[in-house]
Amino acid sequence: MRSLLRGVVVGFATMLPALSVAPAAGQDYPSRVVKIIVPFGAGGSADVFSRQIAQSLQEQFKQSFVVESRPGGGAIIGTQQVATAAPDGYTLLTISNTHTINESLKPEIPYKLMRDFVPVAGINYSDLVMVIHPSVPATNLKEFIALAKKEPGKFNYGSSGPGTPYHMVAELFKTMTGTDIVHVPHKASGEMRNAVIGGHIQMAFDAVTTMAANVKAGQVRALGTTSTQRSSVLPDVPTIAEAGIPGYEATIWQGIVAPKGTPPEIVAKLNAAINQAINKPEVLAGWSAQGASPLVMTAAEFGAYLQKDVDKWAKVVDTAGLAPKK
Repeated sequence: MRSLLRGVVVGFATMLPALSVAPAAGQDYPSRVVKIIVPFGAGGSADVFSRQIAQSLQEQFKQSFVVESRPGGGAIIGTQQVATAAPDGYTLLTISNTHTINESLKPEIPYKLMRDFVPVAGINYSDLVMVIHPSVPATNLKEFIALAKKEPGKFNYGSSGPGTPYHMVAELFKTMTGTDIVHVPHKASGEMRNAVIGGHIQMAFDAVTTMAANVKAGQVRALGTTSTQRSSVLPDVPTIAEAGIPGYEATIWQGIVAPKGTPPEIVAKLNAAINQAINKPEVLAGWSAQGASPLVMTAAEFGAYLQKDVDKWAKVVDTAGLAPKK
């Protein structure tokens, strides 16, 4: 009996360190460098806003938050890296519409957004702007549509890869206007941007937050923005809906997710800190000046937002005839 009791006591004693460490894991987080993987090219809106969030998190937690760009494959390469990372809160992923689009456009991807990740927090959303190179002889949307219909396949449009918002909003445009414009995918949004500014492609949809300066500088000509209301940073540019395509609407957004299995207490801690970061008056003012609006949500609300977007783009993929053949 004494040996049995001694064994129980020793066994319980060996459990005490584990029991004491478990609740402390969330309390001590983060105790080392946290990586935020951005599966898009450097200089794009996701990269820029992720770095702003990382800076704020670093200040709040007194710990390093490092942003790493892992572009390629329409965001698949960087996303897969995070999907297989340890679910400990030290590897996070910046996502956008690209991820909700890929769920239906690329069903062969090695992960599933709603299965392999947990939502952490939204960042922001903004309009896109449709631009053409100044060499294109069109001064407004209707003129451009007429040109495209007159010479099917003559004009090219760029994107940062198949399945990205820049690709899908252009396909939505083609579907709603009955035009034939050739898709030219690039590895990153910066390459797409340089291509249309340099005249290597004739058209592109880009985030207002990054393309507005080029519009104002006369490097490209803006034909319309994609939201239901005019952009505050390009107030003289009509929405695409009012310029000739009633019912056209789309935005680009960013958010943060973590690998499935990340402890809820860490998710909650990150959600609170990110919401605090995007609610700062100076951040709100800066984003407003760029045409971006905050996405302040709980983790659960962001999860519902993601599912709704997955469903929305599945319908667009089907309507545009982009669904993979079975």
